[in-house]
Amino acid sequence: MTARLALTTAEQRVIGCLLEKEITTPDQYPLSLNSLTNACNQKSNRDPVMSLTESDVQDALDELKEKRLITTETGFGSRVIKYRHRFCNTEFGELKLTEKELGIICVLFLRGAQTPGELRTRTSRLCEFSDVSEVDSALRELTQRNDGPFVSMLEREPGKRESRYTHLLGHDSDPTLTHIENVITPNNETQPTGNQDNDERIAYLELRVDELENTLAKILERLH
Repeated sequence: MTARLALTTAEQRVIGCLLEKEITTPDQYPLSLNSLTNACNQKSNRDPVMSLTESDVQDALDELKEKRLITTETGFGSRVIKYRHRFCNTEFGELKLTEKELGIICVLFLRGAQTPGELRTRTSRLCEFSDVSEVDSALRELTQRNDGPFVSMLEREPGKRESRYTHLLGHDSDPTLTHIENVITPNNETQPTGNQDNDERIAYLELRVDELENTLAKILERLH
């Protein structure tokens, strides 16, 4: 049921940001429209980089509210409306994900299709995988869930040694067109490559940039 959600690109970005910030900056969560717009347009840990206006984000929020995937709240004497996701692991929501499954879905929402090696590195702020085989195991679960599938393997790109995985919750997601196989077996587990090492270094640098941006945002907020 939940796996048949048809989220637009903007809705995926909004949900991905709410999932990410709930984990990485819990003291700033839930998010105001302004904070959420900034998160959607971050230049680090986003692919593609977007330039959404507050109106664009509000439109996406309105659609997500109709789908019962977000809630709004105010408090502490503030009139600013803040937004909280109901995508998964909430009291009244149907979808329950493990920490690792949530990390994978979040990164796929924010960065598009990824290899298992990229997922291991780029989920480091959200969850911890000891090695790529653990990523493969989580991907396997996401393809075999009774309420799924949630992810699918894409055809390997020319010149690439690893296949990428995409989520199946998008507006144009179609598992009959994109997937190769829904079950990951030990025979096709991903092996580390030189390219993966480079990807991990790049992802680490992007992570540091994002952490510095978050720190700077907190300092500026206190100054105001």
